[in-house]
Amino acid sequence: MIRRYDFGTPIETGAVVSAPQPQAEPLPYFTLSRSDAALSFSLPLSPDEFIFGLGESVRGVNKRGYRYRSFNADESTHSEDRASLYASHNLLIFFGGTRLLGVFFDDPGAVTFDLGYTRADEAVITSENGDLRVYLIEEDSLKAIVHAFRQLIGPSYIPPKWAFGYIQSRWGYKCEAEIRDVVRGHRERHIPLDGVCMDIDYMDAFKDFTVSAERFPDLPALCEDMRGEHIRLIPIIDAGVKQEDGYDVCDEGLEKGYFCTKEDGSPFIGAVWPGRSFFPDFLREDVRAWFGAQYARLTDAGIEGFWNDMNEPALFYTPEGLEAAIAEAESMRGRNAGLDDFFHLRSVFSHIAGNPADYRSFYQQAPDGLRVRHDRVHNLYGAMMTRAAGEGMQAHEPDRRHLFFSRSSYIGAHRYGGVWQGDNKSWWSHLLLNLKMMPSLNMCGFLYTGADLGGFGCNTTEDLLLRWLQLGVFTPLMRNHAALNTRDQEIYRFGMQEDMKRVLSVRYALLPYLYSEFMKCALTDECMFRPLAFDYPQDNTACRTEDQMMLGSECMIAPVYEQNARGRHVYLPEAMLMIRLRSAEDYDLIPMDRGHHFIDLALGEFPLFVRRGCFIPFARSAEWVEAVDGTNLTLLGWLSGDAAYALYDDDGISTQVSLEAGLTPIRVRVADGQAAASGEGLTLYADKLVLD
Repeated sequence: MIRRYDFGTPIETGAVVSAPQPQAEPLPYFTLSRSDAALSFSLPLSPDEFIFGLGESVRGVNKRGYRYRSFNADESTHSEDRASLYASHNLLIFFGGTRLLGVFFDDPGAVTFDLGYTRADEAVITSENGDLRVYLIEEDSLKAIVHAFRQLIGPSYIPPKWAFGYIQSRWGYKCEAEIRDVVRGHRERHIPLDGVCMDIDYMDAFKDFTVSAERFPDLPALCEDMRGEHIRLIPIIDAGVKQEDGYDVCDEGLEKGYFCTKEDGSPFIGAVWPGRSFFPDFLREDVRAWFGAQYARLTDAGIEGFWNDMNEPALFYTPEGLEAAIAEAESMRGRNAGLDDFFHLRSVFSHIAGNPADYRSFYQQAPDGLRVRHDRVHNLYGAMMTRAAGEGMQAHEPDRRHLFFSRSSYIGAHRYGGVWQGDNKSWWSHLLLNLKMMPSLNMCGFLYTGADLGGFGCNTTEDLLLRWLQLGVFTPLMRNHAALNTRDQEIYRFGMQEDMKRVLSVRYALLPYLYSEFMKCALTDECMFRPLAFDYPQDNTACRTEDQMMLGSECMIAPVYEQNARGRHVYLPEAMLMIRLRSAEDYDLIPMDRGHHFIDLALGEFPLFVRRGCFIPFARSAEWVEAVDGTNLTLLGWLSGDAAYALYDDDGISTQVSLEAGLTPIRVRVADGQAAASGEGLTLYADKLVLD
């Protein structure tokens, strides 16, 4: 059951596709209080209560005990003290004691979640604007709450099948020759690859929807050559439009009044990569249609996917803010700067980027036609940019899927694209954070997601990249991405490249299963990744386990995430089959009982656990997605009797998808210690199944 409660004058966010009518009676469970415009919702917490949700955020799967703030930020240091990251996903699920309750705070402005931080026995959620909708979701299980919420917010984005292949990316591929070298480096060594990302260097002076004639003289020919190598190019698109006379996107945006404005109605200017830039007002339907149509410039050249970036929106500075900072620094010239002066001077420039005052200085047009100050709708900006891109491609090529993933998001954007988990670092803690974000993002509808494998900032190490790839095998978006001026991070740069290549072979062998589970979850509004509590709510140890996740209906993953570790502790809430993987051809099948285990895992080994009584399909590996034979499958599992699996597959590109049309039942019958498998149109091998 879902109930809606309106407070103040809510701004339509587009997060919900079919909202129930607002309730007349007071909001139950919570105590409400006002302070100026802010509205707070207080809820007592029992000692053993868990709090799930909040999508992309730091710390654990259980969010209890810290203070978070939804206000999208260009924040590259994802350390435990960061209250905000790039996205705002305001779903909470309270679980434990006598309560099972989902709550969605649909507010596009700043919202603070004090989840037992100020007082350990109380959660206080504060809308700083005081204008919002609250949805209460009451069901009889964690899975049912998420299912109901996912139906409320609408279906998840579905990418093309090739987007489940391995993608190589780097800020710093400066020209066509470097792209070709990267592809050659993979293909000559038979390292699987399906995509290469193009960061800001492909543009002409960092201008959206342009291509440098000097560095990329013939993009259509390059795309055609790459398709011959079974590679797609994936360019970046940023939110800011460079201020430049003669740049047609800028000129048209100014002429038609498509950009955000200051209070006096003049265009707002902020600086990002191109310097001074304008920012499209994506809240407006006509602006989204205009901006979304621009992507066709690149798809017509052969591009099939994009990543949207800098769309919180990031602001390096505003002209007014820069002048104020310079004036403040000048006022201190010649002063004997002591402790206070030194820290003040440093803060003058360190706080110039993403300054809250700048976000309060410009305006957008809300869906009801009224002007609204940007900070009140700030968290919608990146989501509406993704919506613009998705709707633009739907209009341009309605029968074809395109790859979209974004840095900034709000619930609702999950219908138009995926997300990556932002500009992380080459830290072991971020490998674990990658794992912990997966189920929280799935709860909020974002199924196509993953982190920058190996880490974006800092310099990765061989063992960190190898272990991170072992986790990335299971995430729908599997992208290796590194920053400018960091260590080269392509697999073939490392001495352990053969181990890394073997890890990728597992990814491609698992693609029939991973794609099947993704599509079934997308089409039935379920989670592909889940905390163990969702499947074992009565098992206290399982509920408190945060470094293992359920994957699909049959599996559990438990990656190694510590430096120099040669194994890890694993808790099995039921008997499972451990598949100790080294490559698609080299693995061990080890039945294990319920309970605590220490698993030996050499650097090139990683585990996948399959529930007893279940099996999964496993293909022969390939070097690109289209080469994977999804009809010739080995079955891996631990059976004592007959079992079945519903395999989903489709053409991987059409937007017309149907669960019923895509499913093929696979059945295994066990008799006299022998297993026989059947599935229409499939060649199946049951000789690897472990039988009681």
